[in-house]
Amino acid sequence: MTQKLTILFDLDGTLVNTAPDLMRAHNYVMKKYGYDERELTDIKKLAGRGSKVMLTKSMNEIAELSGKVKKTDDVLEEMTKEFIDFYSKNIVKESTLKNGLLDFLSWCKKKSILMGVCTNKQEHLSIDLLKKIKIYNFFDYVAGGNTFDYNKPNPKHLTDTIEILGGDISKTLMVGDSETDSNASKAANIPFVLIEDGYTEKKTNEINHDYLIKDFVGLEKIVEKYL
Repeated sequence: MTQKLTILFDLDGTLVNTAPDLMRAHNYVMKKYGYDERELTDIKKLAGRGSKVMLTKSMNEIAELSGKVKKTDDVLEEMTKEFIDFYSKNIVKESTLKNGLLDFLSWCKKKSILMGVCTNKQEHLSIDLLKKIKIYNFFDYVAGGNTFDYNKPNPKHLTDTIEILGGDISKTLMVGDSETDSNASKAANIPFVLIEDGYTEKKTNEINHDYLIKDFVGLEKIVEKYL
């Protein structure tokens, strides 16, 4: 029997345009704790490593620009909890699927391709988002940022997910939007498909990738090479 192909996907900025809802939650918390609100372009640069990292980076940037005192770790933990609480209640207000995604996922299912999500978003938030935006049933496993004791860019986030899926690392592709995904893929020796307009500060030519796509329209042509 020929080993099935496995495709791993990042979530925020890859499968779903989540920035508007992340921005709303971010600004709610920042405003409450006396910090400036941020624009959508800022959020895209800050997202990708989980909510605590996003808030920390945001506060550090604001502190450098304004001279405001940085919050302590205890306050940061409190802010992160408030962010997650607000975000979980408003998770799909403005989030949308990436162009061509539904057709691509349907095609993968017909081809019996194993599909998993590897995201630094918390597992319960990831599953809730995927269910509410109605694509959860396409995936065979969802590994969030707190599923294991490590997460991207640690390659074990990917390799352990492949093992759980019953996949073969030599028959696996990763689709993501940032250097975090790229670094994890490279360390795991998995071909990496980079989607443009990612949640990252880097330009596409600064991120190591094997393939570059605008969206999911036509991705089948790349995947067919690995079937």
